[in-house]
Amino acid sequence: MTVKLTAKNISKLFNDDSGEGARRLAAGESKEEIFKATGVTVGIDNVSFDVQEGEIFVIMGLSGSGKSTIVRTLNGLIPPTSGSIMIDDVDVANCSKEALRDVRRQKITMVFQHFALFPHKTIIDNVAFGLKLKGVGKEERHKQALASLAKVGLDAYANSYPSQLSGGMQQRVGLARGLANDPEILLMDEPFGALDPLIRREMQDELIVLQKELKKTIIFITHDLNEAMILGDRIAIMKDGAFVQVGTAQEIVSQPADDYVRAFVSDIDRSRVFKVSDISSDAAWVKVDATARDALRVMDKAKTDLAYVVERGVPVGLLMRSDALECPRDTPVRDVMFAEPPTVPEEAYLNEVYSAAQGGVPMAVTDDDGKLVGVVSQDQIFEQLAAEPEEPEAETEESDAEKNKPAASQPASE
Repeated sequence: MTVKLTAKNISKLFNDDSGEGARRLAAGESKEEIFKATGVTVGIDNVSFDVQEGEIFVIMGLSGSGKSTIVRTLNGLIPPTSGSIMIDDVDVANCSKEALRDVRRQKITMVFQHFALFPHKTIIDNVAFGLKLKGVGKEERHKQALASLAKVGLDAYANSYPSQLSGGMQQRVGLARGLANDPEILLMDEPFGALDPLIRREMQDELIVLQKELKKTIIFITHDLNEAMILGDRIAIMKDGAFVQVGTAQEIVSQPADDYVRAFVSDIDRSRVFKVSDISSDAAWVKVDATARDALRVMDKAKTDLAYVVERGVPVGLLMRSDALECPRDTPVRDVMFAEPPTVPEEAYLNEVYSAAQGGVPMAVTDDDGKLVGVVSQDQIFEQLAAEPEEPEAETEESDAEKNKPAASQPASE
């Protein structure tokens, strides 16, 4: 995949005119120690990361962890104290005002938590506002704004005013406004934080659906771990201005980097984190024109008591060993198989397949084309749900010099 944004060794210290805070930070002092000694606030502590084109990269942390500060450095609202932020070939941390303005107009936009809609403007004019600043004519910007509203299901409200819409609808307008400029990168700072839980989940689902169509590069800020797990292709967990762990939801839940992350994920609903594809195993299968003898050979080799029957790769039946043994060996499997076997898509989350698993029969796992790619059993599901996060590895002793080295840039595969 193509890297769309690279942040390297970003630090931000507030009220550090003398540079004393930066020197103490480089010497290994903590955020709290620096503040007590100097009054300097460490917003970001030497953070490096890559964001892939088309991914949702979630930055998650508690209040004061630095997540909102870091997202504001990405579009130049807050200049970092040190480091670089490359968006394509432009370093927005160190470029001219003109270059930064071009990046904001052409490549990046922001969606805020509190909607930031103009109460005296219609919905379509709110959505078209960024296009107006770019000099787009009224007819064309209204056309683009209306198309953007249609993507979030609000084109019928184009001539309404914000006060006439619910909170969830207003947030959709904010999202539509962000999409109207057709940005390459979408920054979303706690965009659903002010919404009721039910509306919040609806907006999360809507963003997932939109992302499948639009494939934008999204950097999403949240304090809600469940939200991070639902939305993020990768997640960065922040503490005291630094990244504690970067990885997929599955990696973070299964292999927390330290006790801080482990405490975070201890109560997470694993059924909403892990997909069928994470736990499925190879399936024993035979073609629909095979015989019972063929099926028994396949079962013997796979050391299993059942085999799926496929036609052009699609599962059309399930054959049990007991049924294959009771019939003549040259009997076609289509004559003794169970038709319409239980199937689940590989991209389904575990909580979505509970009802199918209740049958007690291992389920065929299928890809987007409906073809057999594996099998998953009720026991495999229960085993994953009951699993405990791995204990973080014990830290090895290192010299003070090693501890105080600047952190290396984190590769995108982390």
